[in-house]
Amino acid sequence: MAYGVVHWEIGGTNTAKTREFYSKLFGWEFQSFEGLDYGMVQPVGEGSIGGGIGPVPPGGSPYVTFYVHVDDLARSLEKAASLGGKTVLPPTPIPGVGSCAMFADLNGDIIGLFKPDVQ
Repeated sequence: MAYGVVHWEIGGTNTAKTREFYSKLFGWEFQSFEGLDYGMVQPVGEGSIGGGIGPVPPGGSPYVTFYVHVDDLARSLEKAASLGGKTVLPPTPIPGVGSCAMFADLNGDIIGLFKPDVQ
């Protein structure tokens, strides 16, 4: 089974300035979440996917990544590890949305995994 890209993300060290930069550059408008330093961008135009800008995890570096919709986060992380990848973020719930995880590929690129809540 092939899986599709469902979300992109930019992790910055100063999220307010990063969001301001992309807002001025592309006209993006952000939906913020109370208590989280994260802003969502809704898809714009046909074929577009939404994304978000948030903080870099503690000890991490700025990054740009995309998220792939998968059926089983743990199984996908195990498969990535068997191919030489490394788990960066274990399965983590996103209340009311689903769960995500992240791994580093062979080049050190960070790729996200996403599994929505069953609705």
